[in-house]
Order: sequence, then C-alpha cells, then structure tokens
Amino acid sequence: MSDDAASAGDADPIPLFEIDWDRGEVRNVVDSITRGSYWANGPYVDEFERALEASLGVDHAVVCNSGTTALVCALEACDVGPGDEVIVPSFTFISTANAVVSVGATPVFADVEPERYGLDPESVESHVSDDTAAIVPVHYAGRACRIHDLARIADRHDLALVEDAAEAQGARADGAYVGTVGDAGMLSFCQNKVVASGEGGAVVTDDDGLAERVRLLRSHGRVSGDYFDSTGGGEYTTLGSNYRMPDVVAAVGVAQLDRIEDLVARRRAVAGAYTERLSAVDGVTPPTDGAGGERHVYQLYTVRFEPWIDRDAVAAALSEREIASKVYFDPAHLSTYYREEHGCEPGTLPVTEDLSERVLSLPMHPNLSEAEIDRVVTALDAAIAEQR
Repeated sequence: MSDDAASAGDADPIPLFEIDWDRGEVRNVVDSITRGSYWANGPYVDEFERALEASLGVDHAVVCNSGTTALVCALEACDVGPGDEVIVPSFTFISTANAVVSVGATPVFADVEPERYGLDPESVESHVSDDTAAIVPVHYAGRACRIHDLARIADRHDLALVEDAAEAQGARADGAYVGTVGDAGMLSFCQNKVVASGEGGAVVTDDDGLAERVRLLRSHGRVSGDYFDSTGGGEYTTLGSNYRMPDVVAAVGVAQLDRIEDLVARRRAVAGAYTERLSAVDGVTPPTDGAGGERHVYQLYTVRFEPWIDRDAVAAALSEREIASKVYFDPAHLSTYYREEHGCEPGTLPVTEDLSERVLSLPMHPNLSEAEIDRVVTALDAAIAEQR
C-alpha cells in the first residue's frame, strides 16, 4: 500500500455504503408502475412475502413500510402493551427501544457482551422482573447474538422473544436463520441493509395467529380483502394503522432477495480482505466471523480500537481523505429522550458505554474494490500512527 493510495486529492470519495442493483430491480419497478393499478398493495407484495418465507423457511412473512413499524406490529401482536417491561439493548439504533415505547410498554436496557455486541444473557437474566413481557435482542452488524441462550431465558420465564434482525438478514446461528428462533423476527430493507428496497420491513414467524394479527395491524384492522377491490368499506375488528408496503417497493425487494446469496458472498469477501489487511495494524480489532453453524453477513464492518486510540480523531482523519465512517451506535439509553423521560443515567451499562466510545464502522458494500480497501486501511493505519 503506497502513500498515493491514501491521498484524497486524486481519488474519488469512498462512501459508507452503495446499493447494489441490476436490471432485475429496474424491470420489476417498470412492471409495477406501468400496470397502472395496485401501487399501494399489489402482486409484488404477495411475491415478496412468499419469497421471504421460502428464503428463511418460515410459515409467514408480513411486509410493512419500515423495520420500525414491523417491530411495533410484532410487539403488539405478542400482546405487549401498557404496564409491561421489555428488555432491549442500548447498543442499537434507537428504533429498537422506541418501538417498545410506541406500544405503551417500558424499555429496560440490559448490557451487551463484548464479542458479538448482542445482549448478554446474564445481564438479561438480572433484569427480568414480574412486569417483564418480552425480550428484543439485536443481531448487531450482521452477526447472530447469543440468541439460543436468550431463547432459553425467554422460555424459562414465559416471555415473548422478538428478534430485531434488521442488520442481519441471511445470518445464521447454529444453523438457524436469525429472525426464526424467537416468536417473531423483524427484518429491515432500508437502503444500507443486505437486502435493500429503499425502505420497508417484515415480520417473520411460524405462529399463524401472530401473523394474522400483524396483517390486521398494518392495514387499519381490516379483515376483508383489498379496499379498492370491494364495493363497501370493509370490516374492521381491531385498531390498526397504515403500515403497508407499496407494491413498487416490494418489486425492488423481490429482485434484491433473488440475489441475496450473491450479495452475502461478496460482502463476506470484502470483510475477509479487510480483516487480512487489518492484521498488520496495531490497536485495531476487526469483527469476527464465528464458527460452526454461524454465518456473519457483514451488513456493517465495525472495528474496535484499543483505549489509547482516539476514535474520533481517526474518523476525522478518514474524512479528510474523503473516506466515510460512522459510529454505530451511541448508547440509546444516554440519548436526551431516555435520560429526560425515563431517567437513564451513565454508568449503568459498562460494556455498552465502553464499546460505544471505541467502535467505528468502515465503508462496506458488495462492490468495494481491493484498491478502495487498501486505501481505507492505509488511511486508518496512518491516522493511528499519528497517535503512537
């Protein structure tokens, strides 16, 4: 790796992510639009749900307009509501906790473990109370958390287990796809995810009743067929909202999902190249891949710095070289809202708070080139060298 590779003046910026697409996405979108009808709910929605069911081996996939609304529907379908507590990580995007608040329940933040960055089963166990109704683990960055240990805790205490698999579609834990171990799983198709449709999400489950409840909740509680296919207004049996996925969004999702194994393979190849090069950089711990029946899909490539490294200074140095990076995540429990409205204080989740000061996500997408990887690692090494 030469100094020229790290110079910013003669090289294009390296973004945090790029969406991989081909003619399949374009063809499906044109087909959906030129049909001239069923833009709000059409055949690509049905096809996307069937494809998700086949991909994950589940009985039901119910798509929604975002991962957040999918998580809200899943919690409500599990009868989580006012007076309930739900154990969640703080080392996650804030929507994990916000979904709990949205159904009227109280998020209880537990700590994560320092290898996979997912909920620590011991911390979860210590936070279970008489009011606990559910656990919502997060599969961070594309690697499965200790989901089977958490499932045993949920079973022991008769708690709902709703997996936040927004970052990990296609990842496996002991041979099982993440999102399929608990009572329900949530997927996200936001623009930077493994399968990207711009926005969108899904609830996946083998529970017939839970799936039917989600279908009601996403469409105003209506039990009858499509609104525009009937002469009447329909029958409404419960309170719901409009969480439906547009057909044109599902059209993109269908094409993306058709290529998921290729997308994952290329992400894993990029991650392997990163990890090989980072082995020569002092003070940086790359993400680990797991073993056996595990599969990391590397939705993010997040490194952890030793305490002597100023993470923010490294990020600034990368930015000067037109290389994007991002902190995933600041602790949710220390956000202004959860400090002011829920009384959360620093010092309560030591692993989470330490990790959040030391992690940095580097550019990651299936088409990241060897030259770009070299440039990122060279710039990272140079930024750290300045601090030695």
